[in-house]
Amino acid sequence: MGAQVIDGKGFAAKLRERVGAQAEKFAQAAGRKAGLAVVLVGEDPASQVYVRSKHKATVAANMESFEHRLPADTGEAELLALVERLNADPAVDGILVQLPLPDHLDEQAVIAAISPDKDVDGFHVTNAGRLAVGQSGFVPCTPLGCMMLLTDRLGDLSGLEAVVIGRSNIVGKPMAQLLLDANATVTIAHSRTKDLPGVVKRADIVVAAVGRAEMVKAEWLKPQATVIDVGINRLPPEPGAEKGRLVGDVDYGAAQGVAGAITPVPGGVGPMTIAVLLRNTLVAAYRNEGLDLPEGAL
Repeated sequence: MGAQVIDGKGFAAKLRERVGAQAEKFAQAAGRKAGLAVVLVGEDPASQVYVRSKHKATVAANMESFEHRLPADTGEAELLALVERLNADPAVDGILVQLPLPDHLDEQAVIAAISPDKDVDGFHVTNAGRLAVGQSGFVPCTPLGCMMLLTDRLGDLSGLEAVVIGRSNIVGKPMAQLLLDANATVTIAHSRTKDLPGVVKRADIVVAAVGRAEMVKAEWLKPQATVIDVGINRLPPEPGAEKGRLVGDVDYGAAQGVAGAITPVPGGVGPMTIAVLLRNTLVAAYRNEGLDLPEGAL
């Protein structure tokens, strides 16, 4: 028996449907649609693809999409002034500045300028602090999406051993915090961890978020572990091929023979990120209007 494939694409589609239905109810109650503003500085091709897909998904979910495209040489003062205007705009519930920014701009300063109550990416240090002490704020979209897939698959995570490989502020640290809040026993592993295979072998839940192609081997895994692969890496093209394969941080083919359940790449965690962004934006809209979001709606 091979591992069960965790269908992030299917789960994300259902979440987007729920968000769309709830967004319609919000519009009736508030007299306006929930609004997401996306700011793109420069011409980074990957960022342009992300921004386009976010725009389409936002409109499809019955929300307003406000796009602000700025040239690559935009000054920091100009960008911060735009963020301030969006903070003050009652039609905007969520603000997302697409990263990475051009080198001359200070990403931390820009993230810090976004109102924590409109920070639907969950990157503001206030929201990181809220997560750390168990207050309600916004959680970064990718770890929250991973958490939804895990609880859907496993139900109660109490007492399970979880290993998060990677300690970034965007995925690793908030992921560990969410697992801790769900009463899992959590280890954060990283490039300096001694005997990484031995650490991973203990885990009932493995979340791989290091950005190294197929680094996590099948023999590292505990039999029947649930594996969430956050990595998206493009391998060099095979001879005669134009494009290389997209792979995760886990050796998926071999891991399928050991794991109990695993997310594929693509089609696993990736689609969850935009779905959770839409969910966060709608939650922000309800809070900004002082309305109660029905229990269990999202």
